Amino acid sequence: MRTSLHSFILIVFSVAFFAVQFPLSSPAETVRIVGHMQDDGALIIQIDGKPFARYVFKDEKILRPYFCNVHAPCGVQITRNHPPVEGVDSTDHAEMHPGMWLAFGDINGEDFWRNRGRVISTLQEPFRCEANNGCFQVKNLYVSSRDENVICEELCRYRIVVGPESYFLVSRSSFSSDKNDFVFGDQEEMGFGVRVATPISVKSGGVIRNSDGLTNEAQAWGKQADGCMYAGIMDGWHVGVTIIPSPDNFRRSWFHARDYGLLVANPFGRNAFTQGERSRVVVKKGEQFELVFGVLIRSGKEPFPEGMDLRDMDVSLLSIPEGKNSRK
Repeated sequence: MRTSLHSFILIVFSVAFFAVQFPLSSPAETVRIVGHMQDDGALIIQIDGKPFARYVFKDEKILRPYFCNVHAPCGVQITRNHPPVEGVDSTDHAEMHPGMWLAFGDINGEDFWRNRGRVISTLQEPFRCEANNGCFQVKNLYVSSRDENVICEELCRYRIVVGPESYFLVSRSSFSSDKNDFVFGDQEEMGFGVRVATPISVKSGGVIRNSDGLTNEAQAWGKQADGCMYAGIMDGWHVGVTIIPSPDNFRRSWFHARDYGLLVANPFGRNAFTQGERSRVVVKKGEQFELVFGVLIRSGKEPFPEGMDLRDMDVSLLSIPEGKNSRK
């Protein structure tokens, strides 16, 4: 059942680590967000001259686009080093967990999470900087490994909003095909994921906490929630990454939350997480299907206070027009 934006903004999270001064209140001074392409085809994004992230369109080993080396406002890198550094990082899943990404283990039976199917990604609109935010758009073609046919295409617009102590990344994707129907399957490995820096993983002293107050893998794995945070301390800074799926997505997300540093918001894995009815999301030829996720990246010298009132949030950034997300 679709959750209305009106209902969503009245929810108050009384959860430790979830409180923020949400990034949609502008900082005192205008900041400059710059994105420039490198010769290797990656987009380098900087905020006021400081690194924010690298967006990779093409990789010989990782056959889908992704963000890597993502930084918090304090300058600390909050995603795992990419590639992982032996002796510093956990080195598991190096070619599946590069930083932040949207990926799917099953579209028409093709696996785009484990790098079997291939996603051809191109920049559709150049990086633009507006008042305290920047945006760019990419086009992704999902190509089958079986016959090299395009299963579907995705237009994805990314927006980065800068606040006094936070960055807010919005990922807005529209999937369609003018040739055939296509189907999103049911797996744990579906949706928007983050692999956090090794020092803030639960195994290294960090914490996972969802919007219902459940903590760490033992409690939060496989549970639906309005948002889920991974937080810890790095270089003397309190840092946190929170994935907030749009309340207008076709279904509330389950969270694939792992103590070793993985956090994925997954609205598809009904059977994978609950052993219930298998999900099968069909997108008809000529229709559009939208998914929106927000990622809040926060840092500060003081521990995050308790409570988060989403009425301070500009929910329009996560809204989806009617008719683009009704599939169950």
